[in-house]
Amino acid sequence: MSASILSYNDQTSVESGVDAAQESTSTTSTTVKMGLFSAEFKKNEDLKEMLESNKESQKLDAMKRIVGLIAKGKNSSELFPAVVKNVASKNIELKKLVYVYLVRYAEEQQDLALLSISTFQRALKDPNQLIRASALRVLSSIRVPIIVPIMMLAIKEASTDLSPYVRKTAAHAIQKLYSLDPDQKEHLIEVIEKLLKDKSTLVAGSVVMAFEEVCPDRIDLIHKNYRKLCNLLVDVEEWGQVVIIHMLTRYARTQFVSPWKEDAMFDENNEKAFYDSDEEKKVDQSKPYIMDPDHRLLLRNTKPLLQSRNTAVVMAVAQLYWHLAPKHEVSIVTKSLVRLLRSHREVQYVVLQNIATMSIQRKGMFEPFMKSFYVRSTDATHIKTLKLEILTNLANEANISTILREFQTYVKSQDKAFAAATIQAIGRCATNISEVADTCLNGLVLLLSNRDETVVAESVVVIKKLLQTQPSQHSDIIKHMAKLFDNITVSMARASILWLMGEYCENVPKIAPDVLRKMAKTFTNEEDIVKLQTVNLAAKLYLTNSKQTKLLTQYILNLGKYDQNYDIRDRTRFIRQLIVPNEKSGALSKYARRILMASKPAPVLQSAFKERDRYQLGTLSHTLNAQATGYLELSDWPAVAPDPSVRNVEIVEPVKEAGAQAVGKAKPSKSDKFYSDDEEEEEEEGSSSEDSSSSEESGSESESEENSDESNKSSSESEKSSSESDSDKKKKTQKNKKLQQQKAASKDREQKNGNAKVESRSESESGSESSSSESSYESGSESEPDLDSGTDQKKKAKYEPVKSKPVTKVEQKTEVSLLDLDDFLPAPVTKPKSPILSPSLLSDLQGLSITSSGSALQASSPVFVPETSHELLHRMTGKGLSAQYRFTRQPCIYSNSMVSLQLTLSNNSDQALENIHISEQSSTGQDIHRFNTIERLEPQASITVSMGVDFKDSTQAANFQLCTKEDEFSVSIQPAVGELLLPITMSEPDFTKEQSKLVGMNESSATIAMASENASSQSIHRKVVSVANLGVVSSSQDTIHRFAGKTVSSDSLVLVSVALKDSDAVITVNTEKTVMASMLLRQFKTALTNSAT
Repeated sequence: MSASILSYNDQTSVESGVDAAQESTSTTSTTVKMGLFSAEFKKNEDLKEMLESNKESQKLDAMKRIVGLIAKGKNSSELFPAVVKNVASKNIELKKLVYVYLVRYAEEQQDLALLSISTFQRALKDPNQLIRASALRVLSSIRVPIIVPIMMLAIKEASTDLSPYVRKTAAHAIQKLYSLDPDQKEHLIEVIEKLLKDKSTLVAGSVVMAFEEVCPDRIDLIHKNYRKLCNLLVDVEEWGQVVIIHMLTRYARTQFVSPWKEDAMFDENNEKAFYDSDEEKKVDQSKPYIMDPDHRLLLRNTKPLLQSRNTAVVMAVAQLYWHLAPKHEVSIVTKSLVRLLRSHREVQYVVLQNIATMSIQRKGMFEPFMKSFYVRSTDATHIKTLKLEILTNLANEANISTILREFQTYVKSQDKAFAAATIQAIGRCATNISEVADTCLNGLVLLLSNRDETVVAESVVVIKKLLQTQPSQHSDIIKHMAKLFDNITVSMARASILWLMGEYCENVPKIAPDVLRKMAKTFTNEEDIVKLQTVNLAAKLYLTNSKQTKLLTQYILNLGKYDQNYDIRDRTRFIRQLIVPNEKSGALSKYARRILMASKPAPVLQSAFKERDRYQLGTLSHTLNAQATGYLELSDWPAVAPDPSVRNVEIVEPVKEAGAQAVGKAKPSKSDKFYSDDEEEEEEEGSSSEDSSSSEESGSESESEENSDESNKSSSESEKSSSESDSDKKKKTQKNKKLQQQKAASKDREQKNGNAKVESRSESESGSESSSSESSYESGSESEPDLDSGTDQKKKAKYEPVKSKPVTKVEQKTEVSLLDLDDFLPAPVTKPKSPILSPSLLSDLQGLSITSSGSALQASSPVFVPETSHELLHRMTGKGLSAQYRFTRQPCIYSNSMVSLQLTLSNNSDQALENIHISEQSSTGQDIHRFNTIERLEPQASITVSMGVDFKDSTQAANFQLCTKEDEFSVSIQPAVGELLLPITMSEPDFTKEQSKLVGMNESSATIAMASENASSQSIHRKVVSVANLGVVSSSQDTIHRFAGKTVSSDSLVLVSVALKDSDAVITVNTEKTVMASMLLRQFKTALTNSAT
């Protein structure tokens, strides 16, 4: 360590020299200014005279001024001859500054530098480490092949230097020599292999960089140094950390099996893993997955670096977790990436690109932080576009209402490119979420009347793509676009309207010929793309309506025949031969209608980042979406892991105090894990003195606690996955009996200290500690949403006696990190009531909040309660246990955001069932209030219990485990959309007032034919309340029936009105929950069109 401290002191002296040079330059600015008016060759005459002076002080002053000029970007190459004469000076300070100059200009003035090469060689033996390193740096900067042997010899000598700073410089020189003469590769690999064994953190990053440049495919050089690099990682300088993390990512992908096989159950999207293959799935079925301890070591040692102040380090760790970690652990990088969004726009750009790629495959990671991706007025256009991309990727049925309201604001932006991108995003949302397709389409039609041409043009293009999905239902929209045709001037928009007219001309038989007539007048003045679509429209109308358009078509074809653009001339000739049969036309004209009027597949609107995942995250290739020079592809996971013993080292360096016993124990048990539980505790105790100089000294208390917490998790995972029998464990315990006796006293002391910590912590956190198991679970699940699951909890509970409970509590409660600051917590975490559409989130939406009226909404008693029960568990599947559930339509007594359910459990077997309970949270993320455990249920007996589920205003099924003492059954509750509501009391004026606020995309309506027997007030009320749990609003008009309710989870208003007009009825649903509105509208249409029963 003393050597490294000395090197940094010397380096500081160089920096102070640069500062002094800059100061002296400023004091002599008058001289420099005078030089601007003198002849070019006399510009630096005063500096040359000072360098040739006999006084060391003048030479030193001149060098400071020269280095100051270099620091300011001025060209000082003409002073090279005068400077290089002083390379042999005995003054240390002067020699340092001369080497700083030579490193800068040695490559440009190679011939003059060669004259002093003997001086450089002598300097390699200088007592001062900085001089030795500077001499090597200058020598490697001379790009002349003739001195390659001298450079090679110098690098070999420097690699064995006592100073880590010189060895670091030797690692840098390796890359320069390799680029000059690639034939030296084998010799350089020998030096790299030697430097990889170096224990200094100063050297590690540089030698790994040399390894990546010279021989990135020589994985065998890393095997013995893998664990050392993992342990040193936290103390390496920041840019070295980046290089090492990227190298270890590639290494891990070749040495460990995929952790994504068994853990696929934690992926909420249930999508196929990125690098998974069918062969891997077969292997997974035959052999259970066990994580390699070295794999866990890498993940555990990189986790603290998520708190690094260097954004490149955080990004490197994030990509490592994305490519290597089990899927349920990847989410720990989310907060760190969101934190980086507060940095400079250049950093934001790279981070947002990587988040955009991640959000396509795993929406759940970033959905709670959706508010962080809202566009700010100060954002640059490219940042706005990326945030828009991410918001579109995160859109689902639960949050689409919030996102669409946000998009409504973005469309009004003065940034036209951003407004156009927003319209495209709305089109993607409509394509991906069919429930809001009509709502988005109606909103885009409203934008057609916008004053801005760019917005109108983009709207037309997106509407054209959406109409291809169901054109027959939208003839009114096509007519509306035809009316606006004269006012639209953007060529792409005009061409899109003409294409729609031609494609669906049979739906608008009266309008399409008139549009063609208008185009015939302005054909010669139109853009080429518009002319081409005009020719297509003429051809299609000729085939479908030749009586009205025959002459128009001939006229347009004659105009196109003599057009200046050869594409239009060729298209015109082709169309004429195809649609106008004559003697010369071949058999193709018979199929003209089938060719031109063939049904076209609807275009697929997908993310531009869909294909970027083929590149490693955080790389230049990923940013450019093209393979950059030097990019190294990540290999696929091996089907079978290579031999892990290649990473074993004979002398385990971290253990010193109890080294003999630990090494003796590690040698014979090669088949055992590298980190078993007992060994892990021994290493943590035995290596505490040495680790304090590395990870614990450099990290904060929170980092060390995080590491210990992570190590406990890994040890518990190894317990779960290991195939050791109980007898093996007993033998192992007897073998280590002596070692445990020696350390019993120290463990007792640690136990007392841990208990003391628990007592001191519990005084300040007595409220949370003494709360019920339900509330403690909720707080735990909020802090680590993706790391918990039903199966994990059971396995942890099974092994709880092995661990000391107070210690576990201390680790969970006292963990403090930069990532847990309140600034980075999204609204869902701070307010568990409505995780996605919370009131705080909605209140930030400009002019779109309805929370002011939400506080005054009071739930009333239900008008209709269905007695229908739904099967939850069949008695055959449940081994005698059957379960049915029904919705009570009453406010839930456990939480205002939960839907109340009544559960009937029956024992159809001949034996009593014991310990009947359910898991606390669904695997799909809904919060569930459990019923109290049923200790015993006698044969042929039934019991009715109540429970609550927070569906979060979504019809997504709640999947959970119904458990008995012996078995676990996966069950699912699928809510009807009408059961997610509560009826409210409201007057007719209030209803009208609130309805006027919920218009545009918040309104869905449909017209149906009503039979006379269904038109009575009683019949309509009965059918509506049977579909949805709504309250009836008294109406002063007999022909209008109104109903009001609110969503259970977010208290959003849901207003329904049925207006009778003759034999028709107009059903209108007003709510900000657009997905819910479309589903309710569909069910109301079905219910009201059925005959009365």
